[in-house]
Amino acid sequence: MKFTTSSAAVTAAAALLPGASATIYYAGVAQSGGEFGVWSADATPGTGLPGTFGVEYQFIDEAGVDTMVDQNKVNLHRVAFLLERMCPPADGLGAKFNETHFDFFKQSIDYITTTKGAYAILDPHNYMRYNDPSSQPYSGSIIGNSSDPTAATTAQFGEFWGELAARFADNEKVIFGLMNEPHDMPSSLLLDNLQAAVDAIRAAGANNLIIAPGNSWTGGHAWTQGGDEASSKWLHKLVDPANNTAIDIHEYLDQDFSGSHTACTQDAATNLADVTAWLKEHNLKAFITEFGGSNTTECLDMLDSMVDYMADNEEYIGWTAWAAGPFWGPNSPCCTDSNQYGSLEPGSTAGDGTPGLYDTVWLPVLQKKVPAQLQWDGPASVEGGELTEKA
Repeated sequence: MKFTTSSAAVTAAAALLPGASATIYYAGVAQSGGEFGVWSADATPGTGLPGTFGVEYQFIDEAGVDTMVDQNKVNLHRVAFLLERMCPPADGLGAKFNETHFDFFKQSIDYITTTKGAYAILDPHNYMRYNDPSSQPYSGSIIGNSSDPTAATTAQFGEFWGELAARFADNEKVIFGLMNEPHDMPSSLLLDNLQAAVDAIRAAGANNLIIAPGNSWTGGHAWTQGGDEASSKWLHKLVDPANNTAIDIHEYLDQDFSGSHTACTQDAATNLADVTAWLKEHNLKAFITEFGGSNTTECLDMLDSMVDYMADNEEYIGWTAWAAGPFWGPNSPCCTDSNQYGSLEPGSTAGDGTPGLYDTVWLPVLQKKVPAQLQWDGPASVEGGELTEKA
């Protein structure tokens, strides 16, 4: 049975309900695995492409999604994939897809959205680069770089998104995440690429929610840094005729914001203050689609405070923690210092056989911060929708 409450009523009552959120409509995990299988120690282009589905890479584990939706009551999964598998380099980036690969991807998205009734973010995990993922996040040509003859063009990026959007336009629970963590490129070019994607998506007849990243790894702490290249100077210029675009932010808690260290030393509330003020100034909403930490006491406390910060600031409407996925095994998706703590995948175990991050981070901290009421029906929107309690 579902208990329904209007968004306005929930907002008014939020202060009276422990653990309730007036602003978070979507909450869940990032599913990492669709980008696996291409790493090369000597940066050999073409390594692992196209790869064997279910062997080198896989988008989700359906049993894990079942647990997250049915038991953990999350309504959002961010699903990573590689542009080079969807659009093989031999054909180039654009509207021509590897249909076998697309079918595998669509099966995963349909399972999340149609079978389980949750929402899914499509995540091209490419750092605004294309043609060589062998040493991501640095390999490959920057999309739109006209001085690089091997680079895909801004127009091709638009063509890709127009095709992908057309294929999911009739699924209101699909959210288009335009690109994972652009970095080290002109912010003007980033804006051009994002605008081409938005234009193509809307021209395809898709009114789905879009989330757009900034430069500098879309880090919230860095949003106003970098002078004229700062994301704060550019991202508000993005035009969406459907007025259904939010900002995509990542924020880790370790010393260099990379998520690669066990210790958490960066306070999210302090480091997100500037981007939150920028969102408010431009009347924009945001998702934090990557954040995470190890199971140290400091990390658990900081993660607890970070999710509270999002719930307390109306600019944030959704989050996905990094990361679950079928192929992590004992390895950790973040904050490891080469240690094996496991992942957020249900049933995950650490390298020494002890419980993984699902049991030591998700359940004791993040699970308690999943709002009791989330949006389970209707189109994903920057305005959110009717909040319901999942049976």
